[in-house]
Amino acid sequence: MQSANTMFILLGAIMVLAMHAGFAFLEVGTVRHKNQVNALVKIITDFGVSTLAYFFIGYQIAYGANFFSGASELVANNGYDLVKFFFLLTFAAAIPAIVSGGIAERAKFYPILIASALTVAFVYPFFEGMIWNGNYGFQGWLENSFGAPFHDFAGSVVVHAVGGWIAFAAVVLLGSRRGRYRDGRVVAFAPSNIPFLALGAWILAVGWFGFNVMSAQTLDGISGLVAVNSLMAMVGGTVVAMIVGKKDPGFIHNGPLAGLVAVCAGSDLMHPIGALIVGGVAGALFVFIFTLAQNKFPKFDDVLGVWPLHGLCGAWGGIAAGIFGAEALGGLGGVSFMSQLLGTVAGILVAMIGGFVVYGIVKAISGIRLDEEEEFNGADLSIHKIVSTSED
Repeated sequence: MQSANTMFILLGAIMVLAMHAGFAFLEVGTVRHKNQVNALVKIITDFGVSTLAYFFIGYQIAYGANFFSGASELVANNGYDLVKFFFLLTFAAAIPAIVSGGIAERAKFYPILIASALTVAFVYPFFEGMIWNGNYGFQGWLENSFGAPFHDFAGSVVVHAVGGWIAFAAVVLLGSRRGRYRDGRVVAFAPSNIPFLALGAWILAVGWFGFNVMSAQTLDGISGLVAVNSLMAMVGGTVVAMIVGKKDPGFIHNGPLAGLVAVCAGSDLMHPIGALIVGGVAGALFVFIFTLAQNKFPKFDDVLGVWPLHGLCGAWGGIAAGIFGAEALGGLGGVSFMSQLLGTVAGILVAMIGGFVVYGIVKAISGIRLDEEEEFNGADLSIHKIVSTSED
């Protein structure tokens, strides 16, 4: 049975690893042509430094475990503990992948890479360990006070809201792209490639079923309810984003992602109809807040809308688990609305404070933004000395 569990969680790790290709193509399709190479390079290099940061520091902070022992010990239980690390690493590495979309087109390379490593080494695992390993007594306090700990089955708050609110800090510190706002009005920068954007959304959506279902971590814990709730939330986000977004392809392809972000926390508890509603609300939330931020917050230039998509829809998901997870609304119960609310607020605070500290320090030491000429020429030529397609 242990070998089956090892294979189960390994398949989950591979599916979530594949989601990083989704992050890459979603960003490639959204940014302007002169920044496509940079989008691809950032995602894979962020994953590389995230692996090192999480292996040597972050996993120890979150779970008090490390792999500084002989390989003869590491292969115990068919290497399950190693593969569990791999699975959880793919979640941790999603933090800089989320941030990448918000700060696209004007960020320096190495300073941002350093900031990514610091958030995965310290900020994310601090909250991850607090929620998923019971560190610091926070979960015990919630259970004693409100009857249940904070429930986040697959990371609406632990992964997505934390990533989205770290991105919020990074976007604020970075400032808007030059030329993005003129006389207080937004200047549209059209996506460079809708097919790539759509491909990224599809890769993410498919991989998400590994993200959510495999969060059970063992075959005994697997539940078809998680799969169907994920499906219903995805569909709810898609349809509502289509309607309120007036058939805009960017909104339509981000709608399913909004629904999937929101359903992570309570996907193991909700009734499928509840999941459909949660996903639909998330789809509307993304469209409305993305539009509002673009038009009304002139200094806040979140290129892919990662703050509303992950930060706000993730927070909604954490709270929604306390509503639609209740038995009165067809859920399995065992959740407390107050615990869900306070756990969500705690995640936002940790992420925002950590994000402003990390990116603020890096900005003060080395700067985090390309100069005006480099930004005008595009990150591809300025950083990587090559463009995505040749003129021939």
